[in-house]
Amino acid sequence: MPTTSLRSASPVLIWAAILILYVVWGSTYLAIRVAVETFPPFVMGAVRFSIAGVVMIAVALVASRGSITRPSLREIRDSAIIGTCLMFGGMGLVSWGEQTVPSGIAGVLIAMMPVWVAIYGRAFIGERLPRLALVGIAFGIVGVIVLVGQGLGGDGGRLDPLGIAALVLSPMAWAAGATFAANGARLPANPILATGLEMFTGSIVLFAAALGSGELAAFRPEALSSDAILATGYLTVVGSLVAFTAFVWVIRHAPLPLVTTYAFVNPVIAVFLGWLLLHESVEPIQLVAGGVIVTGVALIIVARSRMAPAPVAGVDRSEGEASETRAAA
Repeated sequence: MPTTSLRSASPVLIWAAILILYVVWGSTYLAIRVAVETFPPFVMGAVRFSIAGVVMIAVALVASRGSITRPSLREIRDSAIIGTCLMFGGMGLVSWGEQTVPSGIAGVLIAMMPVWVAIYGRAFIGERLPRLALVGIAFGIVGVIVLVGQGLGGDGGRLDPLGIAALVLSPMAWAAGATFAANGARLPANPILATGLEMFTGSIVLFAAALGSGELAAFRPEALSSDAILATGYLTVVGSLVAFTAFVWVIRHAPLPLVTTYAFVNPVIAVFLGWLLLHESVEPIQLVAGGVIVTGVALIIVARSRMAPAPVAGVDRSEGEASETRAAA
């Protein structure tokens, strides 16, 4: 695939799209926390991504006026692998972890995703990492250790260990899916169709997880609160559809380093909204640890933006990096 050049657009529209990514993707942690109070997390994720996936696939088909190329079995398989990593391993574990962990803490821990992308890139594809990126990785790891350590120690443990474990594993799964998407995965050329397939196949895995965990058998729709229904609707329509549409547009009109600044703005939004609307307590040490993690993420993004794109056979580098950033949708 040829590398897509940036198209001219109004700076106002570019910043409007970026602000949508900042606020909407930063607010999804709050919405998840509200939803899982009465909506089983795997069931909620399955419903959310099955709807969003079907809508995106339909939009891709309508927009192409029937001329879209039918995905091959290889493309469907690779989409399913990525969907499993992102939708189940990523968002499924986030939703499960937020049953017991504050949304602000979740947002900070998920900000580690670019750190794991850098680690996987070095470990599995031999990507050269400049010193600045290595410093960023060190910052991120130290921040997680401080954040988890203060939460699990002291007065019997203020943060649930299993919830924290899920939120530590989540960005690792996201990064695995993003790394595979950028290096070796064969995906449909249409990005909306590709993401729709990832969401839909990921929702199938989430349904299986809900079935295997007993969530589906115990699920009672009448027990859902109105807040949980509204939060799930927000996640589906605004978090997945609106924000991703803004992302698909802005990634073609603005430099990738500017777009990926969402990775260190989202946790700030998540902590603020959790404190403001859910009255989640924010300890000074949590702010310090969060600041260290965000600094590490910023250093990695700056370092990788300075690197010359490494050619990967059959993969458009710009599309591969786009796969990394769309994980938060």
